[in-house]
Amino acid sequence: MVTSLSPNKSRLNRSELPLKPGLLPQFIPLPNTPLFGTDGIRGKAGDLLTAPFALQLGFWAGQILKANSPTLGPIIIGQDSRNSSDMLAMAMASGLNSAGLEVWYLGLCPTPCVAYLTRISQAIGGIMISASHNPPEDNGIKFFNDQGTKLSSTLPQQIEDGLRGELTLSGDDMSVWGKISYVPSYVDTYCQFLEQNLPENGDLTGMRIVLDLAWGASVNVAPAIFKKLGAEVICLHDQADGDRINVNCGSTHLNLLQQAVMEHQADMGFAFDGDADRVMAVDSTGKMIDGDYILYLWGKSLLERGQLPYNLLIGTVMANLGFERAWEQLGGKFVRTAVGDRHVQAQMWETGAMLGGEQSGHIICHHFGVSGDGVQTALHLAALVRQSGISLRELVKDSFQTYPQILRNIRVESSESRRYWQECQPLQIAIAQAEQAMGNTGRILVRPSGTEPLIRVMVESEKAEDATYWVEYLVSVVEEYLGV
Repeated sequence: MVTSLSPNKSRLNRSELPLKPGLLPQFIPLPNTPLFGTDGIRGKAGDLLTAPFALQLGFWAGQILKANSPTLGPIIIGQDSRNSSDMLAMAMASGLNSAGLEVWYLGLCPTPCVAYLTRISQAIGGIMISASHNPPEDNGIKFFNDQGTKLSSTLPQQIEDGLRGELTLSGDDMSVWGKISYVPSYVDTYCQFLEQNLPENGDLTGMRIVLDLAWGASVNVAPAIFKKLGAEVICLHDQADGDRINVNCGSTHLNLLQQAVMEHQADMGFAFDGDADRVMAVDSTGKMIDGDYILYLWGKSLLERGQLPYNLLIGTVMANLGFERAWEQLGGKFVRTAVGDRHVQAQMWETGAMLGGEQSGHIICHHFGVSGDGVQTALHLAALVRQSGISLRELVKDSFQTYPQILRNIRVESSESRRYWQECQPLQIAIAQAEQAMGNTGRILVRPSGTEPLIRVMVESEKAEDATYWVEYLVSVVEEYLGV
């Protein structure tokens, strides 16, 4: 059984790690660039992400997590359906075992399942093996602390120091090893949590809903819950398939979902990414409903019920200006952060905001959890529509009009070019030209991706022709001076 704990778990900082020698000093050659990005460690499976690397990573993660926990508890591991996920999960588990820690292995499950179970149990950390919305050949390793949130910046650095041979081990106890317990039934606890936190009249009987499961982590969870709540469910890409996860489907490829919603005359559709921590919606006409609209509709519902402190929503620099100005017209406040759920989460804790998220469909609601959860978001949006007695199409129509926003991704293989893009003077001059030309009628955002070898260029303007012109101009400059 999963044991519930108080959310106020205390943490113990120790100046000297009580480490025991295990796998080291067999260090693995590592790149000179930092290993941890905005969402853990991500890359192509077989390059950095190999079994030997994951073994060492598990060992050092175990040592650091133990040293920063007042109690000795298990580590929870979940994974998506990628072909490399089994290999990485088992290697990580073995490394954790060698550090003397027990592992609760969930198998296939959404990322927020790992976060939730870590938070409510005696686990001292959680790990998800997934590259989220990335293609099948990629993979990643995400870490959670005992509260189910991302690790503070100091802990990943300590783990990396261990991997690079920069920590000194002490102790000589080689007799204590952890075990692996396969506990897929714990995923049911997460599903019960999702159901129990819906509104009292969250029954979805009579609604026809299409789910695009992206061949990924939500295939066993999302359809079962929607059906249990009475919805007629039509599933796309509903098997765990490591060769096809996210390929032309899921939250980043909505064409097939849009077609299916219209063909089946469904009320709405939802598309999850590979690890189901984000979702995009589609209304009955096939129109995309992104995270901005979801935040607005959910936020407005909470605002009307007096459940949104300070009338505050947290978004990112990618949030549409039309959304922000419409929210302010409701009397709401809107705060932007850098792109990434880590930044949204930090701002929510700092301000006391209860709802925040990203345009990409990564939504966090502190009323019900501490991590982005695509399945939870989809359930609450469907329940909101049902309670309103109005179609999703009409709710969106009555919300706000987006400003034309164009996003282009330029592949930049050089990590140095991505890291120091702001030092490219021709690009800075081009950005200044565009900003001066648009004035207060638009926005420009240029940034490197935190998970892929890309420079992202976004231009937003009241006039579509201005957005098109300036984004193409800036893309050409990036390609000329930074691209490959």
